[in-house]
Amino acid sequence: MKNPIKIVTIGGGSSYTPELIEGFIKRYDEMPISEIWLVDIEDGKEKLDIIGKLAQRMWDATPYDVKVITTLNRKEALKGADFVTTQFRVGLLDARIKDERIPSLHGMLGQETNGAGGMFKSFRTIPVIKEIVEDMKMLCPDAWLINFTNPSGIITEAVIKHFGWKKCIGLCNVPVIAMMNEPKIIEKQTSELNYQFAGLNHFHWHKVFDENGRDITYQLIEHINEKGGGTPVNIYQAEFPLELLHSMNLLPCGYHRYYYSEKEMLEHSIEEFKKGGTRAEQMKEVEASLFEIYKNPNLNKKPEELQKRGGAYYSDAACECISAIYNNKGIRMVVSTQNNGAIPCLSPDSIVEVSCIISAKGAEPIVWGDMGSFEKGQLQIMKAMEECTINAALSGDYGTALQAFTINPLVQKGSESRQVLDELLVAHEKYLPQFKEKITELKKQGIASKDPVVVDLMKNGH
Repeated sequence: MKNPIKIVTIGGGSSYTPELIEGFIKRYDEMPISEIWLVDIEDGKEKLDIIGKLAQRMWDATPYDVKVITTLNRKEALKGADFVTTQFRVGLLDARIKDERIPSLHGMLGQETNGAGGMFKSFRTIPVIKEIVEDMKMLCPDAWLINFTNPSGIITEAVIKHFGWKKCIGLCNVPVIAMMNEPKIIEKQTSELNYQFAGLNHFHWHKVFDENGRDITYQLIEHINEKGGGTPVNIYQAEFPLELLHSMNLLPCGYHRYYYSEKEMLEHSIEEFKKGGTRAEQMKEVEASLFEIYKNPNLNKKPEELQKRGGAYYSDAACECISAIYNNKGIRMVVSTQNNGAIPCLSPDSIVEVSCIISAKGAEPIVWGDMGSFEKGQLQIMKAMEECTINAALSGDYGTALQAFTINPLVQKGSESRQVLDELLVAHEKYLPQFKEKITELKKQGIASKDPVVVDLMKNGH
């Protein structure tokens, strides 16, 4: 019999953690866990305590003897870990509010993982994931790192390509949602269809085949603009141009709406911002109500209200991935991993999001083959943007950050984009030590956001 498993979750005080616990409970018979360590930072101590108690109640309601340990000491938690999952947000939701409000005030897209906001989330996160990898090298050198900290593909590329931790897999809920919802549209079960995905995290396409191997992608394209068709709840459903999709015979992910219907998505984003604030501010309210529910001493299961959060099913995907590695299952999943020729137009060492076989060896990508000129051009631009973003995060070089902003299709070019870059740098000073010199210079020039919400956050030390 295999040894019991020690799981460590960085960002354990997240509102998603109950789903993670539920996934481990469902799979206990195939994955005997002995300990789950939930790790967070001082600012998240209260939430960590609430989550830790709920997680223990969830296990206590089962026949399984699993201990949940909460700690602010990451090094203590990582000793001897078998699997480490990452679901943290540097700067908490207040940082996301800045990422979304500052671009919006300048008439640009404010979004968590795309455009200016997504790049700044990377700038804050990459130095922290580097510290985590360094700790793992010393304390759990054989552990697998399962990352669903966003932007998942960029963070996974930093871990594998720049920090040398090969035992890393990046996860996203977007392919899961598509595979759960699309079959219903054509009155099929997921088990009756075969899916193949290829691209980058939040920028992939997929094809669908029936049980006889016939390509039925075109059928699903016809339904893509209908409600409930597989787009995550946090993405406004502007209409895709069907002629474009049929010309590719590919189904884009929901995030492609930001690129294929950019004007409509931007207008909706600005309108929502003017009416009632950003998605981050809405999520802060949802999260506050969730934690009130989590405090209930009689609650011992994942509450249904958790589905309102945009990242539903992330955690269950993580549990399935861990089980596939632990049990050498050889199952298909869509994950971020090293390209190794799956998409020929990208470097072999690039991180891509593709259908893979998951086993004890990790993720083995299934070859997609050549992309059409349209998809190839878009992919190469997006990958270059990701690489510039990682290089800027590692170096703290302002010019490299400006490269990332300039090549990103969702950032307007010119003096306005530079103003957004500068304001975001100053607003996130606390979490961007690599840019210290440039931020000091910008502050001397009087650069600062005039947005009252951002000003209040800054005054309160956020």
